[in-house]
Amino acid sequence: MHQVLWSHPIEVGLTGNDVRTVKGPSDALRCLADQWPHRGPYYVAARSACRGAMEGRRTVEEARKLFISAAKEAHLETH
Repeated sequence: MHQVLWSHPIEVGLTGNDVRTVKGPSDALRCLADQWPHRGPYYVAARSACRGAMEGRRTVEEARKLFISAAKEAHLETH
């Protein structure tokens, strides 16, 4: 696996006023594993897409879009 970055980082507002800057699929996977409050269908899709992007099987932007969808699903703010 290799390090890939998104075209634009995403700031995610997590619980307890914690804001995390997510720069790419590897950051997203850590965030999803460590601090995610709700694990629904978009959460599962985002994890899969991020792994796929890191392995070259999915596009980086597809992983980014699904990560944003997972954040919306979990009612987290993104910037």
